[in-house]
Amino acid sequence: MFNAPPPRKRRQMSEDDAQDETLVETLQLERIEENLFRGTSPDTRPGRIFGGQVIAQSLLAAYETVEARVCHSLHCYFIRPGDPTVPIVFEVDRSRDGGSFTTRRVVAIQRGKQIFNLAASFKDPEEGFKHQSQMPEGPHWSALPDQREVMAELMKEMPPEAKRFLERPMPIEMRSQDARTYWRDGAPKPPVSQSWFRCGTPIGDDAHMHQVILAYASDMNLLSTAMRPHGVHWQTKNFQSASLDHAMWFHTPTDFNQWHLYAQDSPSAADGRGFIRGSIYAEDGTLVASVTQEGLLRMRKAD
Repeated sequence: MFNAPPPRKRRQMSEDDAQDETLVETLQLERIEENLFRGTSPDTRPGRIFGGQVIAQSLLAAYETVEARVCHSLHCYFIRPGDPTVPIVFEVDRSRDGGSFTTRRVVAIQRGKQIFNLAASFKDPEEGFKHQSQMPEGPHWSALPDQREVMAELMKEMPPEAKRFLERPMPIEMRSQDARTYWRDGAPKPPVSQSWFRCGTPIGDDAHMHQVILAYASDMNLLSTAMRPHGVHWQTKNFQSASLDHAMWFHTPTDFNQWHLYAQDSPSAADGRGFIRGSIYAEDGTLVASVTQEGLLRMRKAD
């Protein structure tokens, strides 16, 4: 049985507190009614909420209404930018408790308006047919630089606003060959990327919390992969990007305190949208989850 930690009331934190808090603590929700929960953001400075945070907290809210089953898939839409200075209310609709599957819908609300919604399906584990794709070849995580070291070097070249964004707490450790630095030379690259990642703080023994935090991390680097062929990046003048929708399928339980490979490719960009696929493998080659995302990719008219 996968039991969530009991909901607790989040306290107001200083920036130093946020640095010390584990991601499990950061994501915790306060139950305010039978199907209503409230969550906060770790970084309460003006800006946007990281999409993975609202995915993870929505899934956690759904889990608070599910007795024993395990999420096997989720589908969600980003509707409005989330404001990290305002708490998020999560409203859970108990759509169905069937003989084989449980379905939940979650709406995330700020200032009375939907910012995000999620549909998730849960089931009991069972034995059955098995096959999977093979983990692609590439450098091992131990041969790659720590992203924090890479970012520290990159920030020397960044404008103040970009530095403020990059200086935020990084609860997910990442290592990649060029997923975050390809844009330095401005040259187009193939629409593929590989990154190793794991949760940098202890998750504990609750298996579904490993799943929740894997969902949090699944939003990382996806749009960057779709940008690669076009020689644009987050700091390109007049370039606009935003996540539009996100889907994830969980194939098998995993320990996300261990390193995983996130292999991504973008087979299409058209109509102002980029489409990205991701496969998440445990270090032993087991395919643990699959991800898709569509995002806005647009060059605005010059000022």
